[in-house]
Amino acid sequence: MDYTLIRSSRKTVSLSVTPDGVVVRTPMKMAKRDIDAFVESRRGWIETHAARMAERQKALADIVPLSAPELAALMERARRFIPERAAHYAPLVGVRCGRITIRAQRTRWGSCSANGDLSFNCLLMLTPPEVLDSVVVHELCHIKEHSHSKRFYALVLRVYPEYPKCDAWLKAHGEEIMRKNGRA
Repeated sequence: MDYTLIRSSRKTVSLSVTPDGVVVRTPMKMAKRDIDAFVESRRGWIETHAARMAERQKALADIVPLSAPELAALMERARRFIPERAAHYAPLVGVRCGRITIRAQRTRWGSCSANGDLSFNCLLMLTPPEVLDSVVVHELCHIKEHSHSKRFYALVLRVYPEYPKCDAWLKAHGEEIMRKNGRA
């Protein structure tokens, strides 16, 4: 079975199936025969996940990207709506946010700079309102807690108890929405 091998200072072996194929990450000194045996022992898992990946890629290929005027209109709606949501949730989080930027990003839903400036993806306007709010709360909480620590998630859940459900929705449907960015 073909695979891409990545050796590093790690202590364990990991296996992943990507659109480009199978990737195996191993410790630097692991013997090639042991790596091959590991991959072979996981053949069923690899084939199952490769089939799922192929189906997913086929479904995503059928998504029609937004036209430039559609993307511009979405960006304008987001510039009006998302700052209102941030203004609503900031006092609940106990923060004041800096500047809010709206972009058509290809991989991120939002980000928070060290000085509290927030950036959001205009494609959030294509998600259910509660999902958009969960991303706003997530980024606002980063103003207080910069890492994804237990304290960070405790704050997120205190302000937005539905966060896990919304996060699961983004994991299930987010890639489809990201594909609507014609620049992706």
